Amino acid sequence: MKTAGLIAVTALTATAAFADGHADRTGWPQSFTVATASQGGTYFAYGSGWANLVAEELGITGGGEVTGGPGQNMALVHTGDAQFGMTTMGPAAEAIAGQSPIAPGLAMTNACAMFPMYQTPFSVTALSSSGITKIADIPDGARIGFGPAGSTSDTYFPRMMDTLGVNYERRNGSWSDLGGQLQDGLLDVIAFAAGVPVPAVSQLEVQTDVNIIEFTADEQSTIMGTFPVAAFDIAADTYTTLEGDARSVSMWNFAIANCDLPDSMVNAVVDIIMSDNDRMVNIHKAARSTLPENWDKNGGVIAWHPGAAQWFIDNAGADIPADQIHSK
Repeated sequence: MKTAGLIAVTALTATAAFADGHADRTGWPQSFTVATASQGGTYFAYGSGWANLVAEELGITGGGEVTGGPGQNMALVHTGDAQFGMTTMGPAAEAIAGQSPIAPGLAMTNACAMFPMYQTPFSVTALSSSGITKIADIPDGARIGFGPAGSTSDTYFPRMMDTLGVNYERRNGSWSDLGGQLQDGLLDVIAFAAGVPVPAVSQLEVQTDVNIIEFTADEQSTIMGTFPVAAFDIAADTYTTLEGDARSVSMWNFAIANCDLPDSMVNAVVDIIMSDNDRMVNIHKAARSTLPENWDKNGGVIAWHPGAAQWFIDNAGADIPADQIHSK
């Protein structure tokens, strides 16, 4: 099931102080991978960044891996082909229930919750020259890029467009590739579901004039009543193109770990990520929401890894019921 090579691998020596603080390494793997998504998206930048941070702090080899996104990440972590990964709550719930299009009928219950990441807003981008300034402007039969096949965007955004009455041709690809196709006139619209700022959108802004299209209040209400999303505003300072906050909807993301990993290792990884938010924000601005108090955004969807649950109980006052913690 692993289809992409290891990216951004690092092998660095931990500081003596940190190594002494996490001396029990019984059963730890000699290396690890973090399943991310396509290049040009937030998952890849965020995931490769925290993989490198953890590798540096723990003094073991680790890095991010290019994948098809949240659905495939659930499968890779469930099988142990990747030790860690990242997912959104919608695809995670489907995978745990055995309803993932990646492996229908396979209940992916060996992927455990590790820490809250950030909200994934759903947003639409078009070239300014297209004249598309709102969803209703999208022409009949528009070529819309929905991201990598099986990604959160590809899973939910076509359904959202259907719900809003948009008729389109569906296109897939990495965010970087789709950004290039939009710029070259091969696509009319890109429908992004990714943490903001999306690297591909930021790159487009540098190279051409774009419109970042918000939902109307009625469109937002309709989508929230149909899909597992919440109201979200993309802040005006996220992109140079925006003149004000843009109305959107979002879905929470969680980092996941193979449930069989030693508690001490997962606890150490969570400690690195959650103990210094400034370092995470330096990796990607979306990490401003990677905070201990957001542990409850799991909502019982994904069983907690015992090592992660213990960290949040000890350090964030988390009230995690025993039946929501994976039992080995």
